[in-house]
Amino acid sequence: MSDDASMSLTSYQVDDRGVALLQLDRPTALNAINGVMLDELIAHLATARDDDSVRVLVFSSTDFMAFSAGADIKEDLDNQGQVDRMQRFADLYDAVVRFPKPTIAACHGYTVGGGAEIAISCDIRVGGANLQMRFPGADLGVRVGPARLITLCGLSAAKYLLLSSKMVKADEALRIGLVNEVSPGAATENAALDLAGRIAAYDPESVGALKQMLHRWDGIEDRSADEGRDMVEWLRRGADPS
Repeated sequence: MSDDASMSLTSYQVDDRGVALLQLDRPTALNAINGVMLDELIAHLATARDDDSVRVLVFSSTDFMAFSAGADIKEDLDNQGQVDRMQRFADLYDAVVRFPKPTIAACHGYTVGGGAEIAISCDIRVGGANLQMRFPGADLGVRVGPARLITLCGLSAAKYLLLSSKMVKADEALRIGLVNEVSPGAATENAALDLAGRIAAYDPESVGALKQMLHRWDGIEDRSADEGRDMVEWLRRGADPS
């Protein structure tokens, strides 16, 4: 798929089981997320949320060597453009966290920065054996990740991942709870779709209620929203000290 601005950088389809597959489709850039892709992802999430036929949403990419390398650092943005893009990232993470139906991320290959944040915003993660996951916030000076990571793997592991910015591979990711299961790299998407199909066969009202109970008791939705507001305000102050 071309990176031409007139071309879609994502794909979206729903099968007869009610499993929606949302793929990042910018393989020449390791699925780096630019403004166009952000807008498409947010729009697809809204479509899936409002479609009663959708029971489970799977995030993946068209290239099993990279789910996403994160935000597109080559995108030419002025200070206000950076703030606006950060707001859309925050909106995307919140939209995934608050999505009322189960979400699964197929984490194959490079799953870094904004790509890793999408993955940990999902309910379940299937890791590829070729997984390389990294949260480079400390290295890049970006304050993102704690709200969702602490839910997944606890305070100690969240500190380790965020403060070290270490690249984590599949075996360690499984051990500390970043992913729930591991599949061969090229089979990661199919494994995620198979799991989604099993969940989609259950009563959607009961599944949705379980998810909402878990979120309410954990507080993940409020924490994610707070982090997003803080992240945008921090960048805004840096962009406009007045």
